[in-house]
Amino acid sequence: MQEQALKILEKYWGFREFRPQQLEVVQSILEGKDTLTLFPTGGGKSICFQVPALIQDGICIVVSPLISLMEDQVNALKQKNIKAMAITGGITYADLDRNLDNCIFGNFKFLYLSPERLQQDLVRERLKQMNINLVAVDEAHCISQWGHDFRPAYRNIAELRELLPEINVAAFTATATKSVVKDICEQLLLKDPEIHQKSFERTNLRYEVIKTEDKYFRLTQILGDSSAIIYVRSRNATQEIAHFLNKQGITAAAYHGGMKKEDKSRKFEEWLTNKVNVMVATTAFGMGIDKADVRTVIHIDLPESMESYFQEAGRAGRDEKPSRAIILTNSGDIPVLKNQFLNNLASVEDVKLLYKKLNAYFRIAYGEGENTVHDFNFASFCHQYQFNSHKAFNALQLLDRCSILRLSQNYQKSTEIQILLSGNHLDNYLDENPRYASLIRTILRNYGGVFENLITFNLSSVCDKARISEKESIQILEELNEKEIIDFHLSKHDASITFLVPREDDTTINPVARFIRDYNTTKREKIEAVLEFVQNDNICKQVQLLTYFGESNPPSCGKCSVCKKERKELSRDDMNEIYLKILQILKVAPRDSREIISRLEYNETDVLKVLSLLCEKGVLDRTPNNKYKILNQ
Repeated sequence: MQEQALKILEKYWGFREFRPQQLEVVQSILEGKDTLTLFPTGGGKSICFQVPALIQDGICIVVSPLISLMEDQVNALKQKNIKAMAITGGITYADLDRNLDNCIFGNFKFLYLSPERLQQDLVRERLKQMNINLVAVDEAHCISQWGHDFRPAYRNIAELRELLPEINVAAFTATATKSVVKDICEQLLLKDPEIHQKSFERTNLRYEVIKTEDKYFRLTQILGDSSAIIYVRSRNATQEIAHFLNKQGITAAAYHGGMKKEDKSRKFEEWLTNKVNVMVATTAFGMGIDKADVRTVIHIDLPESMESYFQEAGRAGRDEKPSRAIILTNSGDIPVLKNQFLNNLASVEDVKLLYKKLNAYFRIAYGEGENTVHDFNFASFCHQYQFNSHKAFNALQLLDRCSILRLSQNYQKSTEIQILLSGNHLDNYLDENPRYASLIRTILRNYGGVFENLITFNLSSVCDKARISEKESIQILEELNEKEIIDFHLSKHDASITFLVPREDDTTINPVARFIRDYNTTKREKIEAVLEFVQNDNICKQVQLLTYFGESNPPSCGKCSVCKKERKELSRDDMNEIYLKILQILKVAPRDSREIISRLEYNETDVLKVLSLLCEKGVLDRTPNNKYKILNQ
C-alpha cells in the first residue's frame, strides 16, 4: 500500500516522499476509514485524498465551496493527465446530464461539486450509478455553525451517507477549534473517524501587530519587490489602496467579488506571474490559491475571527521561506470592528420583524409561499421599511442558514457606474449643468475608483444622501449615459429569494430562536478573541494563536512583534539620540513626520513621542503645510 502510494506520488507530483503525516492520512483512507484531517494552510491536504483516489478503481467525489477552488484543482489535475471535472453554475440541464453521464462511463477520476449542487435530484440519481471510491469534503469547517464560514448547504452533505452508505468520507480543513472538530464529525456522520492533526505552528512565519496612525505610509515601508497580499473589507478600499501603491511605484492590482470575471482572471494572472507584486483584495480572494512565493500578507482591517485570520495569514510563505503576516491597526479600528460585526447582529426579534415585512413585501398570505421564488431589490426593501441595511442583511443570512428561505445574490445584476470624463472636465461640466451636480458629487464623495472602473453602488443610499427621488436620479443618470458623460447600468433586482416553508410568522422563527442566540454569542466571542490577540502585547503572537486552536504549552516563536519588542519604555539615552537625529534631519530642511520616520530606525510611536515633546518644549514648530522645523532656525 505504501509502495503504491509513493509510486503515484512520484509519477504525478514528482515527489519521492510525503510530507509529515500525509502518508498516515492516505493509509487511513485506503483502509476504508472515515477521516478528518486538520493541516495548516499549505500543508498539502489535497494530495491526501487525490493519491488514494488514484490508487483505487472508480471516481472520487470532491465537495468544495468555491468555483475558483474547484477550477484550480481540476486544471492542476488535467495538467498531470488525470481526468477530472468540475460542475459549476450556469450550465444547462442537457449539459449537466451529459457531464454526469461522462463521469459514469468516461473513466473520470475526480468529480468536483458544490454542496448546493448535491441537492439536485438528477445529480443524486447519477451518483448512485457511479463507481465511487471516496467522498472528500474540502473546507469542512463550513459545515459547523461554530466555524467562521458556515454554509447551510454543507449540512446536506450528510445525506450522501444515506445515498452511498458503503463509501468512506474524508474531511479536510485548515482551521478548526475543538468545538468545530466535534461538530464536523457529528454533522458529517463520520463513523469512528481517525483525526489527523498537525500543529498549526508555522516556523517560517512571523506574526506582527503594528500600531500606526498612518497605515498607507506604513505600507510603503513594508512592501518591496516581493509578492504580497493586502486584505481589506470593502471593495472601494481595494481600488483606493491599489491606486495609492501604484503612485508610490509599487505595482498593485485590486480584486473583489463584484468585478467582471475577465478582469479577475487578468489581474490574478498578472499577480501569479509576478507582473504585479501586490494584490489588494477582499477576503474572498486566496482560498485554494497555491502561490508559493508570497512573502507578506497584510491586514489593513481587523479580521472578523481568529480562524479567518490564520487562514489568510497562512497564504504567506508556502515555500517555507521566511515570511511575514502583519496586522496594521490603531485605536480607531476597534469601534469599526464592533460596529460592523457586533452592533449589527440580528436578534430573534429583529429576525421576526424582518420575516414579517418580507412576507408583506411579496404579499404572501399566512400559510402560503412555500417554494415560491421572487426577484428581490434589497436596497429598495430596506428603504421601504427603514431597515438598517447591515442588520437586515445579517437577518436574511440567518433565515438562509436556518433553511427558512434561500437568498441568492446576483452580483452580475448590480447597479453600476463609471465616470468617463476626467476630474477637471467633470468639474467644469457640473458647474455648467448644476441639475446633475448634487447626485454625481454625492457618488464621488461615497465611492472610490469611479473614474477607473465600473463600480457597483447603492442607488437608494445615494438618493437619500443627495435628497433626490429615485425616479429623478435614474432619469439624470440615464441622460448622462446618453451624453457619454458616464457609463451607467441599472438593475432593478440584485438578488432572488426562495421561500422554503409556508408563512407562519413567529411560529416559523421560534424553533430556530436558540440557534440565532447561540450564533450571536459565538460571533461576539470570535470578535473578542481578535481584539485580545491584537491588544495583548505580553504573550508571543504564535503562542496566542496556537492556544486558541487548542494546543497545549506551545513554544514562543522568538520573532513576532511581541518577542522582538526591545523595550517597553524609551530610556533617556534613546530619547536624546532620537532628538539629535531629528535636529540633524531638520537642519537641512523642514520635514513632515513621514519623512522623519522613514529616515530613522526607531519605531514610529517613539519618534512621534519625541516630536511631540520637542514641540511642547518650544524646540520645534510646525509650518502651515504641517512640516516640522527648528524654531528660530
